[in-house]
Amino acid sequence: MKQINKIYTPIVFLCFAVAACGPSQETKELQLKAKKIIGALPSKMPGSEKDTPELVSLGKKLYFEKKLSQNNTQSCNSCHNIEGKGAGVDNLPTSPGAFGKNGDRNSPTVLNAGYHFAQFWDGRAADLKAQAKGPILNPVEMAMPSEAEVLKRLNEDSEYPALFAKAFPNEKTAVTYDNLAEAIASFERTLTTPSRFDDFVNGDHTALAQDEQDGLYTFISSGCTSCHSGNALGGNSFRKLGQVNPYDTTDFGRFNVTKKAEDKHFFKVPSLRNVSLTAPYFHDGKVATLEDAVKKMAYHQLGQNLSDADTNKIVKFLGTLSDKSRTN
Repeated sequence: MKQINKIYTPIVFLCFAVAACGPSQETKELQLKAKKIIGALPSKMPGSEKDTPELVSLGKKLYFEKKLSQNNTQSCNSCHNIEGKGAGVDNLPTSPGAFGKNGDRNSPTVLNAGYHFAQFWDGRAADLKAQAKGPILNPVEMAMPSEAEVLKRLNEDSEYPALFAKAFPNEKTAVTYDNLAEAIASFERTLTTPSRFDDFVNGDHTALAQDEQDGLYTFISSGCTSCHSGNALGGNSFRKLGQVNPYDTTDFGRFNVTKKAEDKHFFKVPSLRNVSLTAPYFHDGKVATLEDAVKKMAYHQLGQNLSDADTNKIVKFLGTLSDKSRTN
């Protein structure tokens, strides 16, 4: 026993000594670089400072409300599932609407969407409120025939008139389509997802394992941050899909909104937060795995043929961007 203690004591001392040394110089430099290029996710979304508990509560109820679809089968959550460990998507290539027909684009995650500079793949909605108005009246998605029909259903409900009145106490007519969208947006502004990466950027050098730090270094050095920068790692610019090497798609993207020839095949750069949870990938949902998505992005956008080793490093890092409550 004495001999064991003699061996054990130096090992314990060595462990404490290593811990006391703190991060390596490489880790410190990586933290600083990540903070400068990406940064930590703010604790609150823009505009949330004006949201009241009553408004958020109403928005949450509306987010899950199937009465907002013509045949009472679809809610916002149907395509953007946030229940349990749901990452704000349905994990399908494209989503079926109220009457079974699928849309033509992959449903992007609603998590952290309020940090983006525009909404939808083509940026046709300026903010969360404008976005919330679209799917309800879209004939493929929720298929309601008109705003008037939506309001009729809400006014005939036993709860909604009073809930709208509480959420919009200064308005004579509280149940309006504009207020419906504002309420849903207020709830969506609560859907922030802090990650281990944020802990790392905020100074916790132990938040990322060494292989994850290697992945972050490779992510930056490979040029991924030329598009995926800012605290959402994307969501702040439009880029041509097939910037260096063409990508096979018939979707004109941003051009459908602007009608400018130079906008053909431009799409909003998606946020990479929670990306390991939101397969399949790209606007068409045709890329099944994150490894394949990383390789294709490197080839089509950067003109690089990433090795399997570097691809796996980047994928390892991307896993650190997931909401901590959805990965435990």
